Amino acid sequence: MEGFDHDGLRFDVSDSGPPDGRPVVLLHGFPADRTTWDAVTPALVADGHRVLAPDQRGYSPGARPPRRRDYRLGLLAADVLALADAAGADRFDVVGHDWGAVVALHLAADHPDRVRTVAAFAGPHPGAWRRSLTRGSQAVRSAYMVFFQVPRLPERLLGARSGARLYRSLVGSGLDREHARRYAARFSRPGALTGPLNWYRAAAFDRVRTGVVPVPTLLVRGGRDRFVTPEAVDLSRRWVSGPCRIETLDDVSHWIPEQAPARVAALIRGHL
Repeated sequence: MEGFDHDGLRFDVSDSGPPDGRPVVLLHGFPADRTTWDAVTPALVADGHRVLAPDQRGYSPGARPPRRRDYRLGLLAADVLALADAAGADRFDVVGHDWGAVVALHLAADHPDRVRTVAAFAGPHPGAWRRSLTRGSQAVRSAYMVFFQVPRLPERLLGARSGARLYRSLVGSGLDREHARRYAARFSRPGALTGPLNWYRAAAFDRVRTGVVPVPTLLVRGGRDRFVTPEAVDLSRRWVSGPCRIETLDDVSHWIPEQAPARVAALIRGHL
């Protein structure tokens, strides 16, 4: 499949591996897209898995609703369930990075009947993240989210000059130049950045809370992550009632799938 429909929107998706393989859904974060997982996917396919990697709401050209409320966490999770339904997957494993990790953990908590296992890279449980804001440096590391609440200005500043400011920010935070250039270039197009920023804008007013995760859970943090503290990931264990494992990649930044794809693939394969 190359795409699926949900909520009046059309989503692009990469579908790799045997159609009857065990389904694994890979969810990207901000400001990336499904190509985040390009170097991870082959190892999973070699194990016989069917790998589904969508461009999520706000990122697929056919799935960019304009309102902030259209990016609430429940809707983002429902998009993934719609993907699984379109692929004929009653149950699936879900892996996420950054915002994709948040969606993955929410899915696992709310739909353990559909999710076998969850792996979250550089994305703590939302409850743990909120708790961590009062501890250590997490509030400072998340300060950019306040700027994203401003209407229109972030789009103008980050998208100007072919996304030059966004590109510099991504490289400065540890992302390689090739991925940074590609991600930034996508958002230089008119209207392309509003949807992804609406994830942050919706979260500030979303009353939905993510519950306890009862399925086997893998939490992975980068030792050089500028956005997520080790404490936020460690606290996530309190919101997991199933088997939980935490791994730290000491020499890796926030951009774990892009920077260490072989190790990411090995961690996922071992978890599955």
